[in-house]
Amino acid sequence: MHAKLEIRLMTATDDLALAPATHPAPVPDTPRDERARIAAHLLEPQASISPRYLYDPLGCHLFDAITELSEYYPTRTERAIAQQHRDAIAAFLVAHVGRQAPLVDLGAGSCGKAPFWFGPLGCTDYLAVDLAREHVEHALLGLRTRHPGVRMRCVALDLVWDLPQLAAHVERPAVLFYPGSSISNFEPEQAVRLLREMRAVARGGALLIGVDLWKSAAELQAAYDDAVGVTAAFNRNVLQHINRLLGADFDPRQWQHIAHVDGERQRVEMRLAAIGAQTVRWPGGERHFADAEYIHTENSYKWTLDGFAACLRQAGWQAPRNWTDDHDRFALFAATA
Repeated sequence: MHAKLEIRLMTATDDLALAPATHPAPVPDTPRDERARIAAHLLEPQASISPRYLYDPLGCHLFDAITELSEYYPTRTERAIAQQHRDAIAAFLVAHVGRQAPLVDLGAGSCGKAPFWFGPLGCTDYLAVDLAREHVEHALLGLRTRHPGVRMRCVALDLVWDLPQLAAHVERPAVLFYPGSSISNFEPEQAVRLLREMRAVARGGALLIGVDLWKSAAELQAAYDDAVGVTAAFNRNVLQHINRLLGADFDPRQWQHIAHVDGERQRVEMRLAAIGAQTVRWPGGERHFADAEYIHTENSYKWTLDGFAACLRQAGWQAPRNWTDDHDRFALFAATA
């Protein structure tokens, strides 16, 4: 195992092995409407937790570790496509927005992918957008040293609810960068809405977006339920995050990570299944879970090339082009506003 990955996994295991929260818990500082929204989703017939809560500081580090796994093909495949087709992709974007257009990195995380495009696009203005401000600001410290000629800013907002607010920070036609197939986490109709909002933010610019493609169930299963258990730790960690936000008493050790491949809907569902019947409590509420009853934590839709091109056009993007790997496992799409 890669040494850095092993350290991250050990840290995650230690954190998840902490004793579960006790009840009654004090009411946390989380805004009341957010607590109400979390509780409402837990109380639905099919309990769910928004995937946004997967990415607390530990979750961000765990996801970085996931991208290094041999089973997790999207990151290395997307990187290979970018390296192989860099000049063609950059030419497409520069032809529309010119050189030195702002590069807006949506869901920037560790800011590990956008710098690849600084040179080809002549980037002098980089805007990293992510809900996890602390994680992004830490990444920008190193980037500023390595790229002193690039102005770097961070905007902390929730892409799901607040993306239109980003327009206030984009002063001219920009290249919006949304890699890693994060668009796959949205229901198809939500993806169209988000892409439409991106188009408004781009101010007549362009989009470069990563898209995971439909493939065999076996390959998807391995990618979302790795042998080392990093994805399982990542998924269970969301319960610790909910404990802090809601004042709940989830015991992550009593939940099993499940990756379910739904061939009919062409998506992977991440679930947490109860190991034995249990009742989870929080200030003002509780939910009983039967043995094997699950909480739905994330969807990851897989697209076809024609299907995603149609999605872009429906959202108002024009002239979509795509570049893929030799096995059509992943694609980079570019389009103009």
